[in-house]
Amino acid sequence: MPIPSTERVTELVAEPVTRRGLDLEDLAIVPAGKHSVIRVVVDGDGGISLDDVADLSRELSEILDGEDFGETPYTLEVTTRGVDRPLTAERHWRRARGRKVAISTEAEEIEGRIGELSAGSVVIVVAGKREPSVRTVALADIVKAVVLVEFSRPSPRELELTGLAPGTPAPAGPVSIDLEEADK
Repeated sequence: MPIPSTERVTELVAEPVTRRGLDLEDLAIVPAGKHSVIRVVVDGDGGISLDDVADLSRELSEILDGEDFGETPYTLEVTTRGVDRPLTAERHWRRARGRKVAISTEAEEIEGRIGELSAGSVVIVVAGKREPSVRTVALADIVKAVVLVEFSRPSPRELELTGLAPGTPAPAGPVSIDLEEADK
């Protein structure tokens, strides 16, 4: 018997993910040679630690091992949203507050720092030569938005305009762990 459908695996993993206060962002079953990779992508308002990912991975592994997959081997991969994943839901914008983002609308490209989210729009703090400016962009107008990787600290003024206190660190980046590799 082959790996169960994406719908069946979603049924199996949704409750443990939700019970931990996390969101199931994506689930995919990808063929990989003679076995499959079950990729579970989760996210949470407070971020996710490596320990959280490892604990969830163990629990999901026990659940999936209890299913009759026949002779078909699989690898379970539990991960968080990567920085390359587009911001598509309001919760993504809320969780990325303070982070730098590249936004594409039908009319323009905007690069700035994510501020407050309200009433279907987001505040974007755009760095200027002298002083940053604040723009409001309707979420409905955004065609694509991705968080940018930064190697320097944001200015205190930019963070202040996002509504975060100066010195507040931006939200943590993605976390991924492969338990098979970790056990070696």
